[in-house]
Amino acid sequence: MREKLKEEKKKVREPKKVEEAEEKPKKEKREVEELKEKPKEEEKEVKEKPEEVEETKEEPIEEKKGFFQKITEIISKKTLSEKQFDDLFFELEIALMENNVAVEVIEKIKQDLKDELVEKQLLRKKVKEIIIETLKRSLDELFDVDKINLVETAKEKKPFIICFVGINGSGKTTTIAKICKLLQKNNLNCVIAAADTFRAASIEQLQLHADKLGVRMIKHDYGSDSAAVAYDAIKYAQAKKQDVVLIDTAGRLHSNVNLMDEVKKLVRVAKPDLTLFVGESITGNDCIEQAKKFNEIIGIDGIILTKSDVDEKGGAAISVSYVTKKPILYLGTGQEYDDLKEFDPKLIISGIGL
Repeated sequence: MREKLKEEKKKVREPKKVEEAEEKPKKEKREVEELKEKPKEEEKEVKEKPEEVEETKEEPIEEKKGFFQKITEIISKKTLSEKQFDDLFFELEIALMENNVAVEVIEKIKQDLKDELVEKQLLRKKVKEIIIETLKRSLDELFDVDKINLVETAKEKKPFIICFVGINGSGKTTTIAKICKLLQKNNLNCVIAAADTFRAASIEQLQLHADKLGVRMIKHDYGSDSAAVAYDAIKYAQAKKQDVVLIDTAGRLHSNVNLMDEVKKLVRVAKPDLTLFVGESITGNDCIEQAKKFNEIIGIDGIILTKSDVDEKGGAAISVSYVTKKPILYLGTGQEYDDLKEFDPKLIISGIGL
């Protein structure tokens, strides 16, 4: 009896398995067909999609307006208030600062423009002309200091003594060699004093230039008194009837009290006819501050700016003379002895587009 029941149950299960076995291929076939259909539907969607996308229109970029444009838009026949001027000048002020123009110079330019524009009856078409003329006049006044003709001045006294000061790396040694070559071209004999007894290899570096130029160099050992070196060079020039003594000094920061005291002593002993500050024009406001401090501490008579050939900003040249009230004599424009250009303020002014 039990065996009979088992056989009947077995018969009931077997049809289900058969049905499942038959159903499975059908199911797989349906899935394959669905997969084939899906790419067609996606392709259809992709084709239809571009029709739904709306073209985006580019918004016009607002043109940046400069100082001239903004100020002429405000002025017609009405007057310009001080507040309006200050707001407009702000952008020009930033541009000047980015070009290493000293704050004192910016304030002067601002005041000069303010005097011409604020609370004045102005015609719009005349505004740009007034601004340009005011800027030209303002910049001309920046260079309104007594000029020095180095060659002609050096002929007035024998020996004529020139002392070169500045910080390390400003190009003093090369500048001394350039000035020596310039004086030789004008039939003036020179002797060089290696009074930088502080920096390693400074004496050897200067000796190389002296040998190339065929001039005598007076030197002592490293660590010796720089004032004594200058004194001996002057005595040699007097004895040998040399025209000019060129004194090199150790590069120093104005904050180095000991080295500044040393150069003050040298100046007292040598009594130079000219003390020239040598600074890198590319250092911008640093150069201006250095010249200002050297002038306050030891007194300078003029300025030579080096590396002006790679100075795209020009702010140091515009500012340093005005801040110190001393003239710029020359610009260094390279490493060769002839790479020395007499300073012409008109070239600086035209270089900034005025």
